[in-house]
Amino acid sequence: MTPQIDYEALFSAVPTPYLVLGPDLIILDVNDAYLRVAGWSRQDLVGRYLFDAFPDNPADPGADGVRNLDLSLHRVLRSKEPDTMTVQKYDIPVAGQAGVFEERWWSPVNIPVLAPDGQVVWIIHQVEDVTAFVVPHTDRPQADGEALSGREAVEELYARARELQRLNEELREAHARERQVAVTLQEAMLRSPDLARHRDVAVRYLPAVGSLNVCGDWYDVVDLPDGRIGVAVGDVVGHGLEAAAVMGMLRSALSASVRAVDGPAQALEVLGLYARSVEGALVTTVAQAVIDTINHRIIYSSAGHLPPSCCTPTAPATC
Repeated sequence: MTPQIDYEALFSAVPTPYLVLGPDLIILDVNDAYLRVAGWSRQDLVGRYLFDAFPDNPADPGADGVRNLDLSLHRVLRSKEPDTMTVQKYDIPVAGQAGVFEERWWSPVNIPVLAPDGQVVWIIHQVEDVTAFVVPHTDRPQADGEALSGREAVEELYARARELQRLNEELREAHARERQVAVTLQEAMLRSPDLARHRDVAVRYLPAVGSLNVCGDWYDVVDLPDGRIGVAVGDVVGHGLEAAAVMGMLRSALSASVRAVDGPAQALEVLGLYARSVEGALVTTVAQAVIDTINHRIIYSSAGHLPPSCCTPTAPATC
């Protein structure tokens, strides 16, 4: 018999400080370890907006804890993946002393909890209070008796960490812009005007997850004379913009050739001749089919690609 686990008691007893946030950054729960390290009660925190409960220290003009944490939490909401932050100086208000803040240094990790539909329902904000590792080392003497300004060393280290964090944020923003350009380009290349006229034709396109989330796969639907429809699926080996560019050229060439010649095999022969002049195109696979809706016949040809499958609502797929 499987023992019943009291997860509420387990969460409360875990020695690592945890705070649970909703997608709106409202504090939904905290465990005892977090309450001990923050010096606040559960009643003081639950139900409050995170940055109302823990604002920046107004006496510190360089305070950026709220900004950095807010960026990390919103990255988690967008990416649905954990985000580990660099060590942060984030002073916290002292309970019962209005306007008084205590210097604190933290090592935070923000972890999403996903619903069955893949959406973020909670964010677990996990922290380690590393103040004791930073502050006590500020005035330790050197072996020769000269005073060592550990505070300056710590501030220099922190400044470098902040600079690294700033550069990482700039790289994330540049990557997001580049990815959007690449995805827009690929969507434009995959546009199939004839597809819109076929309400009984559906496509599913799931590009590989990579640096730009684009790749060399393609599909196409082409209206042909005498009630025929050309359907093609192809794959240029590789990922990124180079593969997508080759894909765009081959897709256009095949779309033209299947309109100009008689049959899918002849269209692939023309495509093969064209591919010889396109760098990176010779490692491409493609299948072209022509569906005759009047005579109820399908003719297809494959150039290294998996053959198409034929299935009905009551019969399994067959090649």
